[in-house]
Amino acid sequence: MRYPTKYDSFVGLEIHVQLTTESKIFCGCRNRFGDEPNTNVCPVCMGLPGSLPSLNQEAMSKAYLVAKALHCDLADTCLFERKNYFYPDLPKNYQISQFAKPLGTNGWIDIVVDGVTKRVRIHECHLEEDAGKMIHAGDMSLVDYNRTGTPLLEIVTEPDLNLGEEAEILIHELRRIVRYLGVSDGNMDEGSMRCDANVSVNTKGAGLGRKVEVKNLNSSRFVRLSLNYEIDRQTEILEDGGTVVQETRLWNENRDQTIVMRSKENANDYRYFPEPDLPPFRTTPEFLADLETRIVELPLDRRVRLVSTLGISQTQAEVIGEEKANADYFEKVLEYGADGPTVATWMTGDVQKLLNRTGQSAAESPLTPERFAELLTLMAEGKIHGKIAKTILELVFEKNKNPRVIMAEQGLEQMNDSGELAKLVSQVLVDNPVAVEQIKAGDTKPMGFLMGQVMKASGGRAEPGMVQKMLKEHLG
Repeated sequence: MRYPTKYDSFVGLEIHVQLTTESKIFCGCRNRFGDEPNTNVCPVCMGLPGSLPSLNQEAMSKAYLVAKALHCDLADTCLFERKNYFYPDLPKNYQISQFAKPLGTNGWIDIVVDGVTKRVRIHECHLEEDAGKMIHAGDMSLVDYNRTGTPLLEIVTEPDLNLGEEAEILIHELRRIVRYLGVSDGNMDEGSMRCDANVSVNTKGAGLGRKVEVKNLNSSRFVRLSLNYEIDRQTEILEDGGTVVQETRLWNENRDQTIVMRSKENANDYRYFPEPDLPPFRTTPEFLADLETRIVELPLDRRVRLVSTLGISQTQAEVIGEEKANADYFEKVLEYGADGPTVATWMTGDVQKLLNRTGQSAAESPLTPERFAELLTLMAEGKIHGKIAKTILELVFEKNKNPRVIMAEQGLEQMNDSGELAKLVSQVLVDNPVAVEQIKAGDTKPMGFLMGQVMKASGGRAEPGMVQKMLKEHLG
């Protein structure tokens, strides 16, 4: 990655994560993406007079769980407040959020940038309700209020990032974390995870510059592109002797540039005050003990452990550890005695190809961990070789049977008998005198041809190493 030599750039993120609860945060409406517009609404999330909010306990548990995973100080007491502003997709004209007393503060998350671990500080985690969704079609603007009231966890980092590439890496790592914890699907294309970014550029060593916010980024790629564009834009302004204007901008994906949205507001503009209809939330020993039972080994820690203890490659660990279910499956195969690097090679190669072809996850497929281990055991025992193993693997998916059963039914056991192989080799040499003469004259190219003929004669069952050794002994 490149860093400006004359200037420092500072990037902080505000990442919004929708939590997967059955109902919304302050009412009983269903919390689900993709339903018909304006069908999951009620007087509470529509802000009708006389309606009162009621806090969703599961939303609080999942929010605290993320804060704990991000090494935050967990608040014994957190307070909900009204954040006042008008948007067409927020019926109440205020948002119930947290400001003075958020649920988590002073945390951190580690990311790996160019092979080096970088620690990014978490300023705070706070829980709020999401707004609805605006749909702009031609000269019309439509509003879907289904999303209004969805529990939304906002994670605010310190300005410890320097480039768009680092921000993209952090978003990917955070997405893995919330999926490992089972609190969100993290699908940015469905709005389950969104990002605002704050970026400033200043003369090297002078500290933070004037901050510009880039709003409503709905893909990690747009985060990277918009931040790098904004860093270049601010650098150019400073190079020309100008002053960066503190403002809020949007990313125009059609022009690949940021554009002005509005002048930057501050906290006073929102007129925060305590939500009168919700008491403060206070943790209990039982609540905190439940969090301990729900915390899991985090994705980065797991990848590091797989590499250090099993000797698999970093690339393999990244593929295997991307999803918790996949990593759990991998380690379950090892419990049956399989070799880690061998499992990793097959899992990221031939097995993954079959999973992609069938549209299944490893845990859903006919290749159970026990069957996977059995297939590799057959190879280790010399019952089959690699090519036969690939054939059996496909038949496991097709017939949903154990590898050993398939081997027996299909007659696929490897041919290791030296007497049988010697007869096959002798016959192939007799049938191909031209190739034999070429090899004896010093041309080794036909050796592969002869190997293929022996394998063909054995129905693919001959042990390749023994065949090769016999051919060399016969041909000198």
